[in-house]
Amino acid sequence: MASTVTSTSSRPSRPSYGQLLRTRGAWTFLLPGFAARQPFAMLTISIVLLVRHTTGSYGAAGAVAAVTGVSMALFAPYSGRLADRHGQRAVLVPGVVLHALAGLSLTALALADAPLWALFAAAVPTGASVPQIGPMVRARWGVKLQGTPLMTTAAAFESVTDELTFVLGPLVATALCTAVDPAAGLVTEAALTLVGGLLFAARRGTQPAPVLDGHARVEHVSALRVPGVRVLIVTFLGIGSVFGGMQVSLTAFSESIGEPGLNGVLYGVFAAGNMLSGLVCGAIAWRAAPQRRLVVAYAGLALTASGLWTAHSVVILAGLGLLVGMCVAPALITGYTLVDSLVPTTARTEAFTWLTGAVALGQAAAVTAAGQLEDRLWDGAGFLVPMAGTALALATLVALRSRLSTRPRTRTVARGVGHRAQVAVD
Repeated sequence: MASTVTSTSSRPSRPSYGQLLRTRGAWTFLLPGFAARQPFAMLTISIVLLVRHTTGSYGAAGAVAAVTGVSMALFAPYSGRLADRHGQRAVLVPGVVLHALAGLSLTALALADAPLWALFAAAVPTGASVPQIGPMVRARWGVKLQGTPLMTTAAAFESVTDELTFVLGPLVATALCTAVDPAAGLVTEAALTLVGGLLFAARRGTQPAPVLDGHARVEHVSALRVPGVRVLIVTFLGIGSVFGGMQVSLTAFSESIGEPGLNGVLYGVFAAGNMLSGLVCGAIAWRAAPQRRLVVAYAGLALTASGLWTAHSVVILAGLGLLVGMCVAPALITGYTLVDSLVPTTARTEAFTWLTGAVALGQAAAVTAAGQLEDRLWDGAGFLVPMAGTALALATLVALRSRLSTRPRTRTVARGVGHRAQVAVD
């Protein structure tokens, strides 16, 4: 599918969000995409609140939510690969229907006081069928903006949108579960996923062309075969450790000082730093190579995360959380931007889902590890998880940064008449 950009043909030296949002056809997938991705941010907290209400156990609630998160992380790349091969609509329509049915089944089982194993069994398809709207939106930006300076701006815009989603989603879910009914959050999540996903899938004109098109069959190369993608996966696991470790440790810190309500404030400061730096990052015309920017941004993230466990006051912790958030966004944005140059268009959605899944997997592991440290060691020990996760990822990134360099696509593989598609070969 050819790239169509109306506002960037003059190649401006300084990108802007106004230029980005004036891209032809952008709003046709942005609005339904925002509606369709909102339920994902509601899912975990809705499960926790419902299962906690029906079982009386935070441990059981967290375990069911963790199964959902791990299932999503493991199955997301396969969903992305199918979307690349057959088109986003072909994957989304059955996927959102399955997710809605699985979510409603989990709700019914919880309300019926079903045994924990039954909740786990329902949590697997609920997580596995989570629609990968964020990666699909990023892939559509790639079609529109390929080779233009606005790719970084689009990555920043998506990062800020994701962060806004994860601020609004839990608030809506919590309000529904506490003010309406404990099951209202999960029921609403299922309904929004179904409606929003179908509306997004209906916008066929902006989706990337499927690898399987008509009578031609173009050889598909998995994004995981690209060395740079594997490096980025490790990098994004470290970012996931920040999200998971912060969630648990900020909650434990707030409770330890007798101010549980501060948890939302402290996490809000962290999220605000992420959003603000994301907006700034997308408005800059970068001259440095993205590989170098990623190393610098990640070094800053590891440095700021390493100081979290030393904070013993609300003010210091809020300040460090703000700095950590400001370093997260540039690392995320630059990583997503690199996908455009590392991965052939026939595997772009899959590549984005690998990165999104890596964040989710890192977050699930960090939640578990941080909770154990908080229970077994001292208050604030959970902050060691973001420190360790980012340090290990930074070491991997520095050692393997050469694999993030764009490699020439030297081989063309095509089957069928009149169809040629270049693929990256290791």
